[in-house]
Amino acid sequence: MKHPLLVAALVAVAVAACGKNEEPAVQAPPSAQEQMKESAAQAVEAAKESAAAAGEAAAAATEAAKEEAAAAVEEAKEGAEEAKSATDAAVEAVKEEAAAAVEQVKDAAEAAKAEAAAAVDAAKEAAGAAVGAAKEAAKD
Repeated sequence: MKHPLLVAALVAVAVAACGKNEEPAVQAPPSAQEQMKESAAQAVEAAKESAAAAGEAAAAATEAAKEEAAAAVEEAKEGAEEAKSATDAAVEAVKEEAAAAVEQVKDAAEAAKAEAAAAVDAAKEAAGAAVGAAKEAAKD
């Protein structure tokens, strides 16, 4: 009889031992060094993200500056083209006015030449008449 009691006691102890829940292991808080490593890693990651964002912003600003410069160059080209067209038109107008003035001078010179020829002819006639009158006066 002693043996069945012993077996029953062993079974009871085994069942009681298996039924106990183990307490969860308490995690020790991270050491100060581990916390500093984690903080440093987060700071490095934040710095990388910040640098990437700054790089993107700089690239965008550079592209915007390039676009503005290209627009300014295009406007300057258009202004220069307009100035060239205006200058060409002014030069052409001056040429036309100069040609008209030359024609007027030529016409005035032709008129003066014709008047001078007429005056010479009149002077010749007057001289001829004076000679004729002098001859007539000498005959009388």
